Amino acid sequence: MTGDSPGLTGDSPGLTGGSRGDGGAYGTGMATIDDVAALARELPEVTEDERHGNRTWFVVQKAFAWERPFSKADVRRFGDQTPPGGPILAVRVGDLGEKEAVLAAHPGTFFTIPHFDGYAAVLIQLRAVSPAALREAITDGWLACAPAALADRYLNS
Repeated sequence: MTGDSPGLTGDSPGLTGGSRGDGGAYGTGMATIDDVAALARELPEVTEDERHGNRTWFVVQKAFAWERPFSKADVRRFGDQTPPGGPILAVRVGDLGEKEAVLAAHPGTFFTIPHFDGYAAVLIQLRAVSPAALREAITDGWLACAPAALADRYLNS
């Protein structure tokens, strides 16, 4: 994840509760899928659609972030462990090395499941993520999927 992405702060007016610094809907202390949508819309050439019945954000027809509720099979794989609660967001990362680095940097908030083994994406528990980490993850997901020329224009703007 890039720590120096332009304009990344925790006090974004795009986050429902960003000015309070807790990153979520008023009184909840958690980010929402609507917060994700607002952050994604700030990036160039982003479109939103549904895929598999879930909100998904694309850059030039490549999905970089999507709602990812757990399937029954996912829940079974947790066994006796309680699956992370609240809305879950999947976000692309540049490669598997970056995935491991992101997971190590954000334990308890960013995670993976067996279904994502070998796939360059992480899952984010929205009720636990900070506004800055969410903004950074969405931006980095966008950068991982955007065409190089578009990403370069964004980074140099």
